[in-house]
Amino acid sequence: MMKIIVAIDSFKGCLTSKEANQAAAEGIRNRYPDADVVQVPVSDGGEGFMEAFHAAIGGELIELTVRDPLMRPVIAHYLLEEKLAVIEIAQASGLTLLTREERNPMVATSYGTGQLVADAVRKGAEHIILGLGGSATSDAGVGMLRALIDSFAKHGEWDDIEELKHVRFTIASDVKNPLCGENGAAHVFAPQKGATPEMVLQLDKRARKFADISAKHFGYDRSEQEGAGAAGGLGYAFLQYLNADCKPGIELLLDTIRFREIVKDASLVITGEGSADRQTLMGKLPVGILKQSGNVPVCLIAGRISDRQELLNAGFAHVECINPECITLEEAMRKEVATQNIIDTVRKIIS
Repeated sequence: MMKIIVAIDSFKGCLTSKEANQAAAEGIRNRYPDADVVQVPVSDGGEGFMEAFHAAIGGELIELTVRDPLMRPVIAHYLLEEKLAVIEIAQASGLTLLTREERNPMVATSYGTGQLVADAVRKGAEHIILGLGGSATSDAGVGMLRALIDSFAKHGEWDDIEELKHVRFTIASDVKNPLCGENGAAHVFAPQKGATPEMVLQLDKRARKFADISAKHFGYDRSEQEGAGAAGGLGYAFLQYLNADCKPGIELLLDTIRFREIVKDASLVITGEGSADRQTLMGKLPVGILKQSGNVPVCLIAGRISDRQELLNAGFAHVECINPECITLEEAMRKEVATQNIIDTVRKIIS
């Protein structure tokens, strides 16, 4: 029996990973009704990260009321499976929690993410994985740290906290940016979160000052480490204060579910994302799938494709755009249209 693995990233604003996988599976079964289709929901640390882990390892989704980026109450969830917790920081500190008019990284705080971490620790988590995609904040993780101090510090000081010393943290991020400077969190990411050019300079100066103070306190500085600039500097706070490891999100997920074992007897892997180009080769999700698929052919589908030959040269067996040339973006983004286009494209690939 033919075995085909389907592991497609979300088409942002259109289809979740699960929905895209289901469409691809339908396309496969239209052509080969008896095929063994294995659907693997995937995420690189942003939207769908917690859901992907839940599908892979099970566990309980914990519901908690925390503070959103503007300190308003919001219901958030995280995954708890025995001693492992998986937190998608966008649940509490995400840009999607704000209207466009409310976006202001000068005031947006990561406090709610700290509340999720604190609750997971109280419930016995000894390893916490954090997906750092989709944040609304650029506070260098100060809000998150304040929530942990409020939760655990008896005298209001970071060094008082004992509860966190035996917890291992892993941040899932493909961002390689440092905390500060022209390639840092403020300059690169804050404008899309509502920052004006003047705000960017203030945010960068604020982060630099916080990093300098922190370095004096600890005797080391991780503000230049890859991942420090992720999620508005939340990456830095986890690296500097909680000694976190930083790994690409897709690598973490695929290792957890033992993807190499799943794929080794497959005939084909189908992966994809909303837009594929040479940036895909800089460590985005489809390349993570490609790297762990061994000698099994990997097909890449996307709603928009540029640099097709570079993608083929990287090792993808097929690179296919799901959309016809004449389609408008508005039409392509309709869920039912995208679903049908994935079905049709996959059916064509495997024919």
